[in-house]
Amino acid sequence: MELLPAESGPYDVVLLTQPECHLCQAARDVVERVTASLGLGWTEQSVVHEPALRARFAEELPVLLINGVQRDFWAIDEARLRMLLGG
Repeated sequence: MELLPAESGPYDVVLLTQPECHLCQAARDVVERVTASLGLGWTEQSVVHEPALRARFAEELPVLLINGVQRDFWAIDEARLRMLLGG
């Protein structure tokens, strides 16, 4: 399983998503809002063309990984994300 690197900063923030997922859109909004306020980058990776990721996280999408560790899934908690990123 290969994850894409974060754009910048001390944290590798990756949001795993799939198309046509209302929870994924809500998670995107939270991750964008929090990382932007902290001056951090993040990446989004769709599991559509990643069979290993799709098999591992199929029932949990969206999934938030920070430095390669799963930190949240389904509904990404804004306060928890801010705390995990030192904000």
